[in-house]
Amino acid sequence: MISDDLGLAQIRVMHRVGPMELPRSPCGPAVHTFVVLALQVGGRTRVEHHGEFELRAGHMHLVPAGDAHRVVSASGPEVWTVAFCRSCLDPDRYGQLLAPLDRVRQGASPVVELPAARQEYVLDLFRELDREQKAAGAMPVVAESLLALVLAEVVRARGAAAAPPRPLQPPSLVADALAVIEARCLGPLTLKEVAHVVRRTPAHVTTAVKQATGRTVVAWIVEGRMAEARRRLLSTDEYVDAIAERVGYADPSHFVRLFRRHHGATPAAWRARHRAAG
Repeated sequence: MISDDLGLAQIRVMHRVGPMELPRSPCGPAVHTFVVLALQVGGRTRVEHHGEFELRAGHMHLVPAGDAHRVVSASGPEVWTVAFCRSCLDPDRYGQLLAPLDRVRQGASPVVELPAARQEYVLDLFRELDREQKAAGAMPVVAESLLALVLAEVVRARGAAAAPPRPLQPPSLVADALAVIEARCLGPLTLKEVAHVVRRTPAHVTTAVKQATGRTVVAWIVEGRMAEARRRLLSTDEYVDAIAERVGYADPSHFVRLFRRHHGATPAAWRARHRAAG
């Protein structure tokens, strides 16, 4: 299982082979604050996610942030996963590449079958992402470029699918609210503004989101902001005040207090510690 925190990286890769640790029923389905793309390389995995289906070699499972899902059973699975922070990606550059995830939230199938001729290429992209993640002096722009190539293959595979896509359902309140948060959390966004966009009361919206995802609207906003703040602290030399403004906080001292509450250190101390650790 991927932990519910990307940690230091905006993009994180994992390779799993063999038996999986399946969640026990009292735990319920998993819900992540980040997007997951899971490439089935071998074996079979039965998953619940907007219904139940079986993943086989060449299948890509698309899991938008906030979507409940769980592994039901697995037989000799080999799976590569890439997890990433969606709000950390420029929507002007990546909007078209992220469209399949939006369609999953609207009820489309979360499974894409890659053409046989492209499967080895996509697997190589995952391997290269893994090498880049582990390399000394890894450059975030390289990992982001490799992720873009993976997303492009998903877009092309979905567009070239022989079978007609599953009819889209009307977007749910939770899906709409999460989409608003992802698109606008790095600006001065509040629960009241999210509720206004989805045309519900603030209490109704945050209750629905909490029941579906285990987090309130405010918690989702903060998570998106903290992920982008961590990315900027590690990959840029911007002043903390500038980062605070870029992630939606007009008051830098409030940002510092909130960051320390979530990470146990001020942004400056966190940056120094993790840069020193390589």
